[in-house]
Amino acid sequence: MLVIKGLTKYFAKNTPHEILAINNFNLRVKKGDFITIIGSNGAGKSTLLDLIAGTLQADQGEIRLDGEVITSQPEYRRARWIGRVFQNPLLGTAPYMSIEENLVLSLKRERKGLRIALNKKIREYLREELSELGIGLENDLTKKVGLLSGGQRQAMTILMATMFKPKVLLLDEHTAALDPESSKKILKITQELVEERKGDLITLMVTHNMKQALEVGNRTIMMDRGCNILDIEGEEREKVDIDYLLKQFSKLRQQEYIEDRLVLG
Repeated sequence: MLVIKGLTKYFAKNTPHEILAINNFNLRVKKGDFITIIGSNGAGKSTLLDLIAGTLQADQGEIRLDGEVITSQPEYRRARWIGRVFQNPLLGTAPYMSIEENLVLSLKRERKGLRIALNKKIREYLREELSELGIGLENDLTKKVGLLSGGQRQAMTILMATMFKPKVLLLDEHTAALDPESSKKILKITQELVEERKGDLITLMVTHNMKQALEVGNRTIMMDRGCNILDIEGEEREKVDIDYLLKQFSKLRQQEYIEDRLVLG
């Protein structure tokens, strides 16, 4: 279980430019939950993922993963349990290394302290993993990753973020930079890889696409000004639509109903 209590993060604290990015944020996530996170620009979505991953350190509050307090742990220590995929496909892989070399780097996160030789057995395992992605890379293990398309690299990144069996998977608008067809394919791959770990993996996916937010996963939260202002799942989530979410957004902010620039489509 992932438990977040009273999480608070300032940028430029105690300066004229101080920004309260995360404001007393609370969340409990059980294993198997696939949560989509929506909110307008500056709501704190990516900052929340940074705090969970350890890229940023919180000013206040606590983060617990399976009962262990990880709030102050550095990013490299959390990396053994947390996989992450960014919006930019270039960030998740090493372009001058081959496909097989990139994948082995991920395996080493699971088998900490052990050397992994690129032998026949390992290569066969990598081919099997790649073949399940359906992107035609299983016979190109020695190809440099920098030669792949954005969609192929993002598919590889998702595989690398899950094949070492993390406890938490963080997806930060990971389909937003792709063309519509590639975006659809990457989302399908994501759902299939998460489904394989059903009941064992916690997934948090930031998205600006509200239709996607209601169709993917089993739970949706809405953020605004660093707060968790809406949390829906189960039958309640199945009954809502985009119009309802926009109205709730306006209601909870005590503003008139307007079309917030929340969605891309």
